[in-house]
Amino acid sequence: MVFAAGLGTRLRPLTDRLPKALVEVGGEPALGRVLRRLAAAGAGRIVVNAHPFADRIEAYLREVSPSLRGGSRGPGPLLLLSREPERPLETGGGLLRAAPLFQADRPILLHNVDVLTDLDLGELLEAHVRSGALATLAVHERASTRRLLFDERGLLGREDEPLREVSGALRTLAFSGVQVVSPGLLARLHALAPGLSGAPATRGRADLETGARPGGAPEGEPNAPAFSIMDAYLALAARGEPIMGHDVTGAAWFEIGTPERLEEARRAAASGAI
Repeated sequence: MVFAAGLGTRLRPLTDRLPKALVEVGGEPALGRVLRRLAAAGAGRIVVNAHPFADRIEAYLREVSPSLRGGSRGPGPLLLLSREPERPLETGGGLLRAAPLFQADRPILLHNVDVLTDLDLGELLEAHVRSGALATLAVHERASTRRLLFDERGLLGREDEPLREVSGALRTLAFSGVQVVSPGLLARLHALAPGLSGAPATRGRADLETGARPGGAPEGEPNAPAFSIMDAYLALAARGEPIMGHDVTGAAWFEIGTPERLEEARRAAASGAI
């Protein structure tokens, strides 16, 4: 899943006329770069959520889909759109709304659309499967105002804010905006989501890249909660649930959320660093 429903307010006025997902980096929209990376890693199905300019994102998915197909990689991934018409639901709410679009027995790789990186997605997925964790976060050594604390059992809390008893050596690392979750996480998120009270999983409206609509596709829960998946991870970690970190220090990593960071990413793309 690509999280692409944010408002991109820090990139205004650029994002007054297009979604952050379609901001170009090195001659290609950021969304296209992320989709190519996921396709190359073997994704068979990619869900993209959208709030502002959802029709433009849908049109782009139709446009880019043929270029993700063919060759030895087979037919390419199925692209699906999960609309959030009322408001952005953040990462946790967006994942729950899109839940019916996933294959229930498969791990789900989640990627922020404004993160451009060359970290090894296959290695991240393998680490997640080996660990048996609910979630595995790609983390690295970098300056950040919201670093996470890890010990031998996984996520312990935010820096200087442990949520449970410490087990073994401590490390503080920054989240990269890329993660893998197990299907079982969805039920736990649902139980933690504010205002749901154990109701059935939030249903999302899905548009296939072909333009066809699944038979009887629901419009989704109008009062779906908006919440950060990181807040849910911290709550689960406090209970001792396995939320693991996978160190990707050394990988190229750029976040294009501000004009300055966008220009840095564009320079990196021009040099071939990403």
